Amino acid sequence: MTALAPAEPTQAEEATDAAESPLEGFRIGVTSDRRSRDLIEALERRGAEVLHAPALKIAPVQEDMRLIEDTRAIIAAKPDLCIATTAYGMRRWCEAADSFGIGDELLETLGSCRMFVRGPKARGAVRAAGLADVGISSDETTSTLVDMLLAEGVRGKTVAMQLHGYTDVRQIERLRMSGATVLTVTPYRWVKPDGEDRLPRLIDAACTGNLDVLTFTSAPAVDAMWSTAHEMGLYKQLVESLKLNVTTAVVGPVTAQPLLDAGITPLIPERFRMGALIRLVCEHLALNHVRRLDTRSGSIELRGRSLRIDGQQVELAPAPLLLLRALLGAGGAVLSRESLSDLLELRGSVHALDMTVSRLRSSLPDGKLIETVVKRGYRIRV
Repeated sequence: MTALAPAEPTQAEEATDAAESPLEGFRIGVTSDRRSRDLIEALERRGAEVLHAPALKIAPVQEDMRLIEDTRAIIAAKPDLCIATTAYGMRRWCEAADSFGIGDELLETLGSCRMFVRGPKARGAVRAAGLADVGISSDETTSTLVDMLLAEGVRGKTVAMQLHGYTDVRQIERLRMSGATVLTVTPYRWVKPDGEDRLPRLIDAACTGNLDVLTFTSAPAVDAMWSTAHEMGLYKQLVESLKLNVTTAVVGPVTAQPLLDAGITPLIPERFRMGALIRLVCEHLALNHVRRLDTRSGSIELRGRSLRIDGQQVELAPAPLLLLRALLGAGGAVLSRESLSDLLELRGSVHALDMTVSRLRSSLPDGKLIETVVKRGYRIRV
């Protein structure tokens, strides 16, 4: 009995596959340490290839004596007001105090002052600890919380502020300049992670165009990447690549600030949550980085590094892939040899460009897809 050949996928089936794997063909960098597994698994479920290079990790609480010293100082000061910025910070603060036998004293101190929270997650952690808050930021920023405190007056009062690993010095100074005594506590400090070679490899990938998206979930991670790039002599190249070639995506405005300071505009979800960040990345790539074109050689779809012609996967080396992406973007229009040479950084080498075009043609099911236009350049044969 003759076996039936497998049916070709229909357009509806291909659309379903794309919906289920919206990140197929894309390479995404993850710089977080805490909760990185959740983010990586969520991206990989959607088809992405993930490069993980934690820029920083949180120091073990047992080693953080500064945290306990600051906590004892706050307990002794009996503050009038307290600002809680993150849920994780509040939980870790309470757990650290418990481990050193001063947990009850901390809760009694915080229960006697007026608590302000930066967002719903911080409010949840405060209430889970048996405490109550009297105010919440409308936009989940510390600056808005400080505006609220200044509006009601802080002169002569003591304010305890739970920081979140990235000190917003400006907000602390605003409180102090308005007459408040400010005591801070940082429930988690950032230290360099193990496997320090991973971050340089991620920076190399971003600089050479071998990355589509770079994600950050903390501002210190951005600063750590800047520092490492400076040490590698690649800071300017990295910033330029993140401006032009690699999309950056962050979990919220605090994390975005070091990127904005460098002239980079990242994607920021409306809700400052990991799930919203992932959805935003999927939407952005689908709208801006998927190329489709019907040609005489078949229907072409390029998603990041994943090329399909009439549904069949085609493997391309980086330089031919970059060349094809440019030609697809032109939609059948001619691209000059000079512009393509500049794109591939060939410094005007005619031979090198011809070799790249030849490699591209030999990798395609139909080499005639790439058409030479005499004395002008190349185009996709539509």
